Amino acid sequence: MAIGALTEPQEQVAPHEVLLEFPDNRLLIDLCGEYDRNLADIEQKLGVQIVRRGNQLSVMGEADARAQAAEVLQSLYDRLETGRSVESSDIDREVRMGPQEDSAPGDQLEMFKGGAVEIKTRKKLVEPRTDAQKAYVRSLFEHELAFGIGPAGTGKTYLAVAVGVNMFITGHVDRIILSRPAVEAGEKLGYLPGDMKDKVDPYMQPLYDALNDFLPGKQLAKLIEEKRIEIAPLAFMRGRTLSNAFVVLDEAQNATTMQMKMFLTRLGEGSRMVITGDRSQVDLPRGVPSGLADAERLLKTIPKIGFNYFTARDVVRHPLVAAIIEAYEADDPKG
Repeated sequence: MAIGALTEPQEQVAPHEVLLEFPDNRLLIDLCGEYDRNLADIEQKLGVQIVRRGNQLSVMGEADARAQAAEVLQSLYDRLETGRSVESSDIDREVRMGPQEDSAPGDQLEMFKGGAVEIKTRKKLVEPRTDAQKAYVRSLFEHELAFGIGPAGTGKTYLAVAVGVNMFITGHVDRIILSRPAVEAGEKLGYLPGDMKDKVDPYMQPLYDALNDFLPGKQLAKLIEEKRIEIAPLAFMRGRTLSNAFVVLDEAQNATTMQMKMFLTRLGEGSRMVITGDRSQVDLPRGVPSGLADAERLLKTIPKIGFNYFTARDVVRHPLVAAIIEAYEADDPKG
């Protein structure tokens, strides 16, 4: 793989300058971004100056900052060489987290043995971007029951639904079942207009949004009509045995202990179950314990259950989301 070469300081390179050379000018254009917006983003985040000279980029600034900027530029160029694009979220991740280490050989499924990890769906390839996300996706494939716990914006639900769609279209499961507790956050269900479906759908909308990203609209509508994809409140799961299905419980921090036990015991033969939640966003009435916290405490020692944790460093939404989460965590470490 051809990569950008870090030019050693010579007479024409100033002591406070790092010169990077990239062999593919087309990829260099993509690296710089439209109107050099990617370079401007890196300059703003790291406090450096980046100047393009033909197929070279000159990075100027303080020693640590220019070294980090050179690593970010090289990592993004490597990404482009694999056929992937560079978005603002990729730049933010590289600046915040640095190069991602490869997992140890033999500790991966086949899809993790190459370079990029990609989940194939009908509409797009989905790529876990951080080490925690890659470990989470690996856990979803390896474990029949897996937990994803962490703040909003870390891809817990999105990646779980992507893996569910992948398993569905490859024939590993016969159906997808997505569920959420219909817990009010300031507005009573009964006050909303319409029948039960109309009242419940707003709570389920994030699940519909994820599915729409992975499946064509007409196919999704047909699968929902045929009950091969179900989106339903947690209360509707009682009494069922969910066999040969990929099952996701989202916003699990809003499930009570009894609801969580009920849901976990729905797991049937040939099924996979994923529980996602954010311990800092519990909307249950005061004094009602969260079923997610109880499940974590009770099941942590069972080896066949995967527990995966995310932090603000794994946020892949707007960079401000990570800063907001970190501010709240600093104010309330137990949050």
